[in-house]
Amino acid sequence: MSADFFSDYSTRLQRVLAQADWSGVVSLAQAMQDCWTHGRQVFFCGNGGSAGNAIHLANDFVYGIAKRTGGGMRVNALSANAAVITCLANDVGYDHIYSEQLAVQAQAGDLLIVLTGSGNSPNILRALEQAKVMDVKSCAILGYSGGKAKAMADLPLHFAVDDMQIAEDLQLVVGHMIMQWLHKNQPEQKR
Repeated sequence: MSADFFSDYSTRLQRVLAQADWSGVVSLAQAMQDCWTHGRQVFFCGNGGSAGNAIHLANDFVYGIAKRTGGGMRVNALSANAAVITCLANDVGYDHIYSEQLAVQAQAGDLLIVLTGSGNSPNILRALEQAKVMDVKSCAILGYSGGKAKAMADLPLHFAVDDMQIAEDLQLVVGHMIMQWLHKNQPEQKR
């Protein structure tokens, strides 16, 4: 076995990171800080590895940004509750597993962050539609061409990479960048 395969992966990831436009991340960080300051909720969702990333990032923002009891952000990973997901998938269809949760839990001024490689998953698109109906701001962290979600999200963060694993790596990179920035820029009442 040679290390060439692993070196190639690293090179491809580095290339995307070096060429990225980070201005959208600035806007997302500010939107998240605004939610944190005003006690609004942030919702994450995705499918497969992106669903796992949604749960990971929710953890980071609930506790990791403040690192003290009660200091974090009101965050919900819509992919985290298997009972709710399987109920909704069974009763109303898999396409509705996130939009139905938003319809109950979200309020105007909240923020939805969808994590998706293709940007074309029907349940993600329905969640973006539901957010728009409820005046919930939306962000999509996207790979490939960005799909339909690129045009639907209020703030699309698009990394034009045709590799699902690197697209999912970038979801965490963006989340971790914002986590560290928020930790250093906590709202006054949250310190």
